[in-house]
Amino acid sequence: MDLADRIAITDLISLHGHLVDAGESADGLFTPDVEYDVTDLGGGVITGVRALQEAAEAMGDRNPVGHHVTNIVLTDAGPDEVAARSKGIGVMADGSCGSVTYEDVVVRTLDGWRISHRRVLARRRPLGR
Repeated sequence: MDLADRIAITDLISLHGHLVDAGESADGLFTPDVEYDVTDLGGGVITGVRALQEAAEAMGDRNPVGHHVTNIVLTDAGPDEVAARSKGIGVMADGSCGSVTYEDVVVRTLDGWRISHRRVLARRRPLGR
């Protein structure tokens, strides 16, 4: 992965919060057949961009009003594939917050880098508990 790839992938992951919070299409973030694993949050595995959008809309008021992605770390995983880890902070309408870790597989497609698999891991306890 060269510097241009690193910048493109970091921008891709950073764009997630902007698009989700605005209710915009995530087509430019994910492969059409993305596997979005929210098992740790009680939601199972969602397959496909359309199903992901429908699941987000079905959450209604339970959706965070702000998705903030930070601490992005990229590791080469082979030709045209990168493993990415990042932290997510979700801010709810009442001001409460939650923290997750995103574990992504990012692949090079004809349209550029896209997330093909994302696993969301909740952070529910302080370190050592």
